[in-house]
Amino acid sequence: MSQGPRTGLAAVSSALLAMSRHLEVRDVLKTIVASARELLDAQYAALGVPDDHGGFAQFVVDGVSEEQWKAIGPLPRQHGILASMLHEARAERLADVRKDPRFEGWPSAHPELADFLGLPIRDGDEIIGALFLANKNCPRPDGACGFTEDDEELLVILAQHAAIALTNARLYERSRELTIAEERSRLAHELHDAVSQKLFSLRLTAQAAAALVDRDPGRAKGELQQVAALAAEAADELRAAVVELRPAALDEDGLVATLRTQIQVLDRAHSARVTFGSRGVRALPAAQEEALLRVAQEALHNALRHSGADHVDVSLDKRGSGAVLRVTDDGSGFDPRGVRRAGRHLGLVSMRDRASGVGGRLTVESAPGKGTTIEMEVPGG
Repeated sequence: MSQGPRTGLAAVSSALLAMSRHLEVRDVLKTIVASARELLDAQYAALGVPDDHGGFAQFVVDGVSEEQWKAIGPLPRQHGILASMLHEARAERLADVRKDPRFEGWPSAHPELADFLGLPIRDGDEIIGALFLANKNCPRPDGACGFTEDDEELLVILAQHAAIALTNARLYERSRELTIAEERSRLAHELHDAVSQKLFSLRLTAQAAAALVDRDPGRAKGELQQVAALAAEAADELRAAVVELRPAALDEDGLVATLRTQIQVLDRAHSARVTFGSRGVRALPAAQEEALLRVAQEALHNALRHSGADHVDVSLDKRGSGAVLRVTDDGSGFDPRGVRRAGRHLGLVSMRDRASGVGGRLTVESAPGKGTTIEMEVPGG
């Protein structure tokens, strides 16, 4: 619930700083809406980011409970007053939105709105959103709007800064996606240069051993020993190429933000739904953060490429003074004991090594047809 309006330069400055503090688009939208509702002392506030199909790509509200929002139903379309703000690019200040000829109604669970103040958010000539407030918390003379000209001027200032914050957040998310793509490309080149020549030599040596196994077993044994040596060297090269690539984002943004960004990219790139949540985790020692990130990446790779999962969920939560990572999928699952007997580890050995290397432990729960949960716990640093 709102604790009443905050007025004055300090309140405005606080709101503007809050907008610029966040880098994730969703966080920026929520901060804009909450700041506008508090500063203008309204019951409700909302911000819609339009898509190209007559609807909204994102729509954030403040003053409406989670239960109310679910009951309201699908996101609104671009019609009525919202369409006017988006297409005519002007502010709208109304004493009763329900009496405006453009009003087209709302779902039964929607709260009743009366006085209304809204305007577009613009980035140059492009309209990137519509911000509006309703039901000013103040006495109203009959037929008058609770929102004043001063409120409208303040909302114009907020909208101008909201455009900057939203544009910066979009650019940040795009740069993170490009960084991930560039790192994948660089890793591919590293692996090709470091490993491909040894794998080629390994293949030729194995073919030579196969040709000699019947007519010269002694030489065939020597060739097979060379195969083993080349395979070990290739594995060492592969490990070095991967381990040295500590993502720059991890140093800059920390583990939670890096995981969130990478999972957002995976969610868009795969048909499976990939989700992420985190509670209470603060900065961990660098070695622990890198180990957790690498285990998450390996577990996600297995789930998305091998399990046939429809949904993969990643969580990172505080546990005691440390943290616990959990990657759960609803895929085909497997028998961990059978995997070990068959010599196919699905990266489990590597994940366990990473966990033990930072004083943690890794557990795997899976069964055929039951999905898989991989959990890694690390102590506090």
